[in-house]
Amino acid sequence: MNRADRLFHLHGILRAARHPVPFDVLREKLEVSAATLKRDIRHLRDHMEAPILYDRRQNGYRYDPNAPEFELPGIWFNETELHALLAMQQLLDSVQPGLLGTSIGPLKAKVGKLLGEGGQRAELVASRVSLQPMALRRANSDVFGQVSGAVFDQQPLTITYHGRERDTRGSRTVHPYRLLHYRDNWYVIAHCDQAGALRTFALDRIRQAQPAAADFRGCDERDLNHHIGAGFGIFTGAARAWAVLRFTAERARWVADEHWHPDQIGRWVDNAYELQVPYSDPRELAMDILKYGPDVEVIAPTDLRRLVAEKLRAALRRYPEPSA
Repeated sequence: MNRADRLFHLHGILRAARHPVPFDVLREKLEVSAATLKRDIRHLRDHMEAPILYDRRQNGYRYDPNAPEFELPGIWFNETELHALLAMQQLLDSVQPGLLGTSIGPLKAKVGKLLGEGGQRAELVASRVSLQPMALRRANSDVFGQVSGAVFDQQPLTITYHGRERDTRGSRTVHPYRLLHYRDNWYVIAHCDQAGALRTFALDRIRQAQPAAADFRGCDERDLNHHIGAGFGIFTGAARAWAVLRFTAERARWVADEHWHPDQIGRWVDNAYELQVPYSDPRELAMDILKYGPDVEVIAPTDLRRLVAEKLRAALRRYPEPSA
């Protein structure tokens, strides 16, 4: 146990104690030498201003019950929590570089100092966490800030949106409810006045965003959760069908451990693995099916099976047999 963990543990013992805790009991709980425990107690009392009282008769320590409740100064974590925090910070930097840099800079500095007291360098810990984003699309930081602020402030927005499906740009008024980070990209779930319904907007396709002069339209949390989680993937909305997919024995060793949807159903059929997932729109699901090539078969429904088969035949036409 390093120093940061020891001080955190010592603070917890003394805070919970109703009577003085004998010195030898503290040594046993912290698994340290007498000299190390004395140094830790002095550091907690003198540098962190903990209200530690010494009971000579019991040769024990406790917090002064008449003193204000004491917490470790500033932000304080044990070593495991610090490592997790640094990993989280790297994740935030990875998914939207620079967005939170000025805000979390002081926090990172304090975390680094605390790690240093524990005998490790923040740079070393961070260097041992590696994240590899896949197909990341960058959102404009100003747009991200405007949209995320509107989500928390319940502020309607007027956005200029360039949709990929129709390749058109238009203006619309939206009431943003939730940010969604999905497959390394950011989306906002909002009610669209033009559509009269909930819609999912990719932040990288929002060209401009500004506050709208309109009253905010609320949304029931249950309706929002159902809209987001009912079907497979980013194409939100109520599920209209269940896909039944059967994977070969070789591929099943991976797929059986994968989480495609909260309501998915999986079972082994002989040596194959059958996965059932609900979906509202087949486009993303079809792409995920196609990446498994000959290792998966769509059993049902018929329209999804037909769609995947057509895509496979179209792909095959791009690879004609070479002339003899």
